[in-house]
Amino acid sequence: MKTALIILAAGKGTRMNSDLPKVLHPIAGEPMLIHAMAAGESLMPERTVVVAGHAAEAVRKAALAYDGTVAVVEQPEQLGTAHAVQQAESALAGFDGMALVLYGDTPFIQAETLEKMQAALADHDVVVLGFEAADPARYGRLVMHGEALDKIVEFKDASDKERAITLCNSGVIACRSDLLFDLISVVDNDNASQEYYLTDIVAIARARGLSATVVTCDEAETLGVNSRADLAAAEAAFQTRKRIELMADGVTLMAPDTVFFARDTVIGRDAVVEPNVIFAPGVSVESGATIRAFSHLEGCHVSRGATVGPYARLRPGAELAEDTRIGNFVEIKNAQIAEGAKVNHLSYIGDATVGAAANIGAGTITCNYDGVMKHHTHIGARAFIGSNTMLVAPVSIGDGAMTGSGSVITSDVEPDALALSRAPQVEKPGMARKMFEILKAKRAKAQRGS
Repeated sequence: MKTALIILAAGKGTRMNSDLPKVLHPIAGEPMLIHAMAAGESLMPERTVVVAGHAAEAVRKAALAYDGTVAVVEQPEQLGTAHAVQQAESALAGFDGMALVLYGDTPFIQAETLEKMQAALADHDVVVLGFEAADPARYGRLVMHGEALDKIVEFKDASDKERAITLCNSGVIACRSDLLFDLISVVDNDNASQEYYLTDIVAIARARGLSATVVTCDEAETLGVNSRADLAAAEAAFQTRKRIELMADGVTLMAPDTVFFARDTVIGRDAVVEPNVIFAPGVSVESGATIRAFSHLEGCHVSRGATVGPYARLRPGAELAEDTRIGNFVEIKNAQIAEGAKVNHLSYIGDATVGAAANIGAGTITCNYDGVMKHHTHIGARAFIGSNTMLVAPVSIGDGAMTGSGSVITSDVEPDALALSRAPQVEKPGMARKMFEILKAKRAKAQRGS
């Protein structure tokens, strides 16, 4: 079935007490809005429409950064969910498939759940996602008649009998696109909140003799975020689920509660992750790699058998080949480290290529930035870079070459050559003793003067 997503993202989120729109607050390194968009991707939507309102331009920028094909429309006034969905009508003109309404602040609905809704729509006119609530609180209630959904009643408008129902509304609705907008066109705001409720389309459909039903999911999938406390709970829920998922896939987490993942983190089985590691967006780690304690990875790829850390930082563009070694207090940025190469201690390798089996000594820095432009450093296979070498880019070190410790290398080094560039050592007998005597005398004079 052809599918279009309508993602509601217009709310300000007053309880967040933030200048940032609610749907742009991050969970697992990415805005909640992106989680909602990603959830719908399993349905392979032909169109996606994001309905923005508060700080619409920021919402538009985030949505397009994730998927440049989305349409972003604005809801100038927040008059209710039906009114919000109605703003997407022009963007879906001529579309004759299923329209699925999602929420930018409900990030955890699973792909399998949405697929069940899609399947149910083959036999019904309206499909609503519901859940059994442990504490129904102020959720809207789903009033059933056998397998059929008769209506959805908002808590404010519900009778005592209806409030006793524990099957609650998530807000997610699937309906054929043309029917959805036809039903919305007759929704009114004759209710306690004087809002145009999307949920009213169920009763309107039933009054026309159309069918409606409910697909249920675990309550955890419907977790909405309305406050900073909710945001923290959502982050914790995501991390717990991701840890369990990765361990089930064969990843060793030595101290699971101390490791944090991004939405898109990929780790192969038999990889080992030590305590206090953070995976920011864009990281993939192959099977058998080891990420040691207190490392931070972002936008990088770690191949099979590589070891990273402890206390290492991999920044965007870091590509580690098999059996590489990135040691303690090493930073790699936009650099390709070839098979078997080692960068063991206290070094910065940026905008560079490092050849196979090369050894980078402690304190090595690729001086890649001249204050205006970034420049590239090439280090050949089997090269040995002595400790505390400054490689002033652009510069190339040939295969098998060596640099002496403490050198500042400003020009290319040919293969198998030894490059030295440092001031000669000068020794002056007795000078240290004389200098200390002079300094002590100056200090004594200063103390007498005070």
